[in-house]
Amino acid sequence: MSFEISLTGKTAVITGSNSGIGLGIAWGLARAGANVVLNSFTDNEEDHALAAEIAKETGVMARYIQADMSKGDQCRALIEKAAVCDILVNNAGIQHVAGIPDFPVEKWDAIIAINLSSAFHTSAVALPMMREAGWGRVINIASAHGLTASPYKSAYIAAKHGIVGLTKTTALETAKEPITANAICPGYVLTPIVEKQIPDTMKEYDMTRDEVIENVMLTRQPSKEFATVEQMGGTATFLCSNAAAQITGTTISVDGGWTAL
Repeated sequence: MSFEISLTGKTAVITGSNSGIGLGIAWGLARAGANVVLNSFTDNEEDHALAAEIAKETGVMARYIQADMSKGDQCRALIEKAAVCDILVNNAGIQHVAGIPDFPVEKWDAIIAINLSSAFHTSAVALPMMREAGWGRVINIASAHGLTASPYKSAYIAAKHGIVGLTKTTALETAKEPITANAICPGYVLTPIVEKQIPDTMKEYDMTRDEVIENVMLTRQPSKEFATVEQMGGTATFLCSNAAAQITGTTISVDGGWTAL
């Protein structure tokens, strides 16, 4: 049996995909032949230009749909507007750092809504589409923090642990169908946001770039190397392949050994 990855004719909806991991996954799926729907809460010319660039470079259909993932009705409307959703990648997420007694309630609510509840809402609409099509892939972007914990990140860690649980439940509910559900658990990924943090951290700690990366940012990542958005795209593409048809309800760690500790 051949396990070449071709997603021609499939449509992927990727939340939070106008930059970083989500955009890397969109590119990966598009290069494998999938039509893609990009998403974020903004609605700028640059957002639509990203979709146009993907379409031009890969030859697939690509478009951008604005939706605020903190609002359940907009999460559901995103999938309805896409009309077809063979592959759902729940990637949207935000972060806030504070101790539990000082954690702002509004930040807790926003993180739970965007990082966890949005995946429930999109899945609720996408799964019937996948069942009707007779094929589907749900890929939830969790985190190394979906399997481990750190102080001062209570909402993020609660949400990412929740995403892992939601993934398992989704997999069990679709286990006898040609639909899979898995969670990718990245460690530190070199996204534009992370890249921008490096110079400020160098100044704060009076360290070189390499020292900041190894001793501050990647202190828990044994490989001492960032994962890349291209690797995230490759992992997601593999999970959509026939080779991964019996991989469901599990987590795929892309964390340089973080969760092996």
